Amino acid sequence: MFRALASVLLCCFFLEASFWVQFSYGDLTTCSGIVPMTERGDKISITDFGGVGDGQTLNTIAFRKAIYRIQHLRRRGGTLLFVPSGVYLTDSFNLTSHMTLYLARGAVIKATQLSEIPFCLKSTECSHQDTSNWPLIAPLPSYGRGRERPGGRYMSFIHGDGLEDVVITGENGTIDGQGDIWWNMWRQRTLQFTRPSLVEFVNSRGIVISNVIFRNSPFWNIHPVYCSDVVIRYVTILAPPDSPNTDGIDPDSSSNVCIEDSFISTGDDLVAVKSGWDEYGIAYGRPSSYITVRRVTGSTPFAGVAVGSETSGGVENVLAENINLYNSGVGVHIKTNIGRGGVIKNITVSELLMENVRTGIKVAGDTGDHPDNNFNPNALPYVEDLTLKNIWGVNVQRAGWMHGIENATFTGICLSNVTLQGTTGPRPPSWNCNAIRGAAIEVSPRPCAELTSVEQSGSCASHS
Repeated sequence: MFRALASVLLCCFFLEASFWVQFSYGDLTTCSGIVPMTERGDKISITDFGGVGDGQTLNTIAFRKAIYRIQHLRRRGGTLLFVPSGVYLTDSFNLTSHMTLYLARGAVIKATQLSEIPFCLKSTECSHQDTSNWPLIAPLPSYGRGRERPGGRYMSFIHGDGLEDVVITGENGTIDGQGDIWWNMWRQRTLQFTRPSLVEFVNSRGIVISNVIFRNSPFWNIHPVYCSDVVIRYVTILAPPDSPNTDGIDPDSSSNVCIEDSFISTGDDLVAVKSGWDEYGIAYGRPSSYITVRRVTGSTPFAGVAVGSETSGGVENVLAENINLYNSGVGVHIKTNIGRGGVIKNITVSELLMENVRTGIKVAGDTGDHPDNNFNPNALPYVEDLTLKNIWGVNVQRAGWMHGIENATFTGICLSNVTLQGTTGPRPPSWNCNAIRGAAIEVSPRPCAELTSVEQSGSCASHS
């Protein structure tokens, strides 16, 4: 009942913000026009290079040969690489500029499973996995090391570095990372380096990802880092709720990113905006900015929409609207920590619908670990101008937890037209606040005293 109503309501609310480039097609507002889809004049098939979709043949050489051909022939307008129906087993591979990876209906690009090397006899618990076929690459400079382990990190399953004009699309074909072995390595603490993402673009621009299903990522699913002009639309991202760190989409030190019209159900945050980790992110100094998240539905034991906790380069001008969450941990989570530094500002979440959520709104200044002991405890993050409006939730256990940092109070928080109904019982969901300052208009249940009620119509723009 709730999700049916939500689907109707999601079509009824639209918000325009002057600092985002928006386009309207009929009644539909979209930011996807920032990267126009490219019609490729040259088309090739993976089968032309020996690709076999039987689920057993290794197709790594076929993919690498096909992409080498695209890279070196440089056809005018670029080339479309067609993957027909079938299951194509392959190791990781790099894309190139001016190409479209097109998955036909029924096509599956599947990552190879790692082979097991026994440490001792008659015990699967004392074995480890052979990762030698998975390339190691340098850590991101804004992280200083792998996110999970010191040193380098495993390259993403599908990877692009320094590219432009790249499209991954099709007829809802699937990219499957077969991540369960990687998840078990994490659980058993046998990882040598940080797990690979499913798809990662680094230092790239003009990227479109649409009409594809992403399944069982070893780590983060889609990770554009140091990128600009990125559109991710009409995608489905799936991973079990207990799969560790399988974030859906993580824009990271990137700008002009449009995420729309997608379904995400994973084991971690559905969308998390990031910008580097402690002293390394501060030194690299590249923020995430102008990020739009619109018409996303999903479920997660963690957050639906998150900022952080790696925000050392700064995060600004984020708009999330028309979000529908169910059976989730947190609706909105703004998270940072001492040592992060950076400024988080101009974050707007609007038209958010929630059902069966532990905490509706969470703003926390004590979340996330550190890369090493060299972080500066005096590098405090500054959080200002958070607008949360037109939010409705049912079966919400706790309305909000909003704790800033002493000597770095989070300011400019605006709650407007927020209704969070609890589970059956006499007590409404509660608020818990500290080291924050802001305003609240038409908020139920009654918020904490730090959000001084403002008697005015319209927005919270005039509160101090």
